[in-house]
Amino acid sequence: MNGNSEPHRRVRRQGPVTLRGKQIPATTTDQRLLDRRGPADWVHTDPWRVLRIQAEFVEGFGLLAELGPAVSIFGSARTARGSDEYLMAERVAKGVVEAGYAVITGGGPGIMEAANRGAVQNGGVSVGLGIELPMEMGLNEFVEVGVEFRYFFVRKTIFIKYSQAFVVLPGGFGTMDELFEALTLVATGKITKFPIVLLGREYWSGLLSWLKDTMLAEANIGPGELALLHLADDADEVVSIIRDAHAGLGYGLGQPAQRPGRRSAAED
Repeated sequence: MNGNSEPHRRVRRQGPVTLRGKQIPATTTDQRLLDRRGPADWVHTDPWRVLRIQAEFVEGFGLLAELGPAVSIFGSARTARGSDEYLMAERVAKGVVEAGYAVITGGGPGIMEAANRGAVQNGGVSVGLGIELPMEMGLNEFVEVGVEFRYFFVRKTIFIKYSQAFVVLPGGFGTMDELFEALTLVATGKITKFPIVLLGREYWSGLLSWLKDTMLAEANIGPGELALLHLADDADEVVSIIRDAHAGLGYGLGQPAQRPGRRSAAED
C-alpha cells in the first residue's frame, strides 16, 4: 500500500507499536495508568505495567548512552514554518551544534521541528523524544535519532538525564511543564545545576514579573531560585550563556557530540 493512499487516516504510535483507524484506543497509556476509577482490576494489571515502564527506560538509556553533551530545545508545537520564532529556533540549533552539542527536542512539529532541522542542516546530531498523544503527530522528518514513549514521566527523565542545558522558546502548557520541572529539580538539588535559558524577553516578561512581584515578594521562592533563569533575545546570546555556564566542565568546548550506538550486553 502506498503510504499516501489514506492521507487523512489517523495514526498513533505507542512505543514500537503503530495503530490506525478504529484500533486507536480512546485513552492514552498514561491516562490508563493514572486513572483509578472503575473496577479493581488495576491491582492485577499495574504490576505488569512496571515491565513496560522498565522497557521504556532501558530503550531510552540504551539509545542515548553515548550521545555526549546535549542541549534540549523546547517551544510550541503550533509555531508555523517560516515564522520568526521558527527561524530563531533554527538559528539556536545551529549555534548549539557549532558549540559542540547535540540537539534534543520533543520530536514534534513547530519549534521542535525547527530545532531538529537546524541541527541536521548544520551537521549536528538531531534527537527527538516523542510521546503518545491523542492527536499523535509522530516524529518530524529532521529527527535522526528518535524514540517514542508511552509514559510522560519516562520521557521527562530522559530529557533531564541527557541534557546539559534547556533552551525554552515561546510555547504553551507542555513548554511550561518542562520549564518548571527543570527549575524545581535544580532548585531542590535533585539534579546537578545546569543553565535554563528563556528566549524572547517580551514573551516571558509577564511570567517573570509575576515570579518577582508575587512569588518572590511573598517569599515563596528566594532570589537564588529566581536567578536560575537566564534571559536571551538571540541565538548568539543563548550559546554564550550556555558556554559560560559550562566553562571548566568540558561541555561544548570543541568536543562534538557523538551519534549514539547500540551497546552489547557484554559491554554493559
